[in-house]
Amino acid sequence: MSINQYNATRAPEVPDRFENPGLEEHLPRLTDVDPAANKRAERIVVLLFTLSILASIGALVGYFALPLDNTVGSVRISTIVLGTGIGLGMLGIGVAAIHWAKALMNNVERVELRHPQRSDDETREVAAQMMVDGVNDAGIARRPVLKGALAGAAALAPLPILVPLVGNLGGDWNVSKFRHTIWGDTPEGTYGTLPDGSKGRRLARDPEDTPIKASDVTIGSVFHVIPQGLTEGQPDYYEEKAKAVALLIRLDPRVLKERPERADWSYDGIVAYSKICTHVGCPVALYEQQTHHLLCPCHQSTFDVADEAKVVFGPAKRPLPQLPIAVDTEGYLVARSDFNEPIGPSFWERLK
Repeated sequence: MSINQYNATRAPEVPDRFENPGLEEHLPRLTDVDPAANKRAERIVVLLFTLSILASIGALVGYFALPLDNTVGSVRISTIVLGTGIGLGMLGIGVAAIHWAKALMNNVERVELRHPQRSDDETREVAAQMMVDGVNDAGIARRPVLKGALAGAAALAPLPILVPLVGNLGGDWNVSKFRHTIWGDTPEGTYGTLPDGSKGRRLARDPEDTPIKASDVTIGSVFHVIPQGLTEGQPDYYEEKAKAVALLIRLDPRVLKERPERADWSYDGIVAYSKICTHVGCPVALYEQQTHHLLCPCHQSTFDVADEAKVVFGPAKRPLPQLPIAVDTEGYLVARSDFNEPIGPSFWERLK
C-alpha cells in the first residue's frame, strides 16, 4: 500500500485546535451548604490532631517510664511503645490535614494564565489577594480550636524522635566510652597466659563463646569473634558486645604490611580488627579473599586488611582499630590488650 492509499483510508483529519471546553461545573460539597456538616468536619479534624497529640505524649511517657535494662524484652516493649506513638502521632497529622483540605478548604478550581515577563502591578495585586483569599479559605483565622490543635500536634510530634535521640546520645560521645572495651579485662576463666607470664582475654566465636586455637584458623578464613565469657544477661551486655565485636582473619604472612611497632600484634598472618566501621558504625563483614579487602555494606567504605586496615575507598576517614593478638601457652588466641584506639565512628575526634 502506498502512502497516499494509506492516508486515504485514515479518519478525517483532526483539527489543529479544539474548542476550549472550560472547567467542569463546580458541585458544592455538603460542608459548603450545611453549617452542621461543616462544624462536624471541623470537629473531626480537631479530634485527629488531638489523637496525634495524645500519641506523641504517650510515646514520651513510655520512653521515660520504660527504661532499658539490657534485656530483649525491655528493648522490644520500649521499641513498640515509641514506634506506635511516633507512628500514630504522624498519622494523625497527615489524616487531619487531608480531611481538612478535602472537607473545609475551598475546592473551586482557579485558572491563572502564565506570562513570560513580569506582570503589571494590577495583576500582581490580584495574585497577592488570591493568596490572602487562599489563607482565608483554609479557615485558620476563624477556627481558633482548629489552629490550636494543629499547632499542638505539630509541636509535639517531633519530640518522641528528638528526646530519645538526645537522651541516648548526649552523654556517650566521649573518648572514654569508645576507648575502653572489655577486651582489656581478664576475669577468671576467660584469659590465657602468655609465655612471658602476662594475661590476655581469649578470643571466642560469636555467638557460641568457644575459644579459638591458632591451628583452627586457615588462610583465607574469617571468624566473627567476641571476648570469651561475654554472655547474654550480664550487665551492659548489648553495649559491651557492640563495642567489642571483631573480625579475625588469616592471611599469608608474606602479604602483611606491618610497621615494626606492630610486629607482635599478629600471629603467623592472623590479624584481628574492630568490626565497627569508622564512618557511621555499620558492621564491616564482607571480606574479599583475593584483594584482602573488607567492605562496609552501608556506604561502601573499603579497608585493606593486609595493610593495617587502611581506608582504600569510601567515606571512612581512618583505619579500623586493630586488636593486638597472641597465642597463649595452650595454643588459644588471646588479646594482648584493648584496641589500639577508640572504636566506631570518628565523632570522638571532634571532642579532643
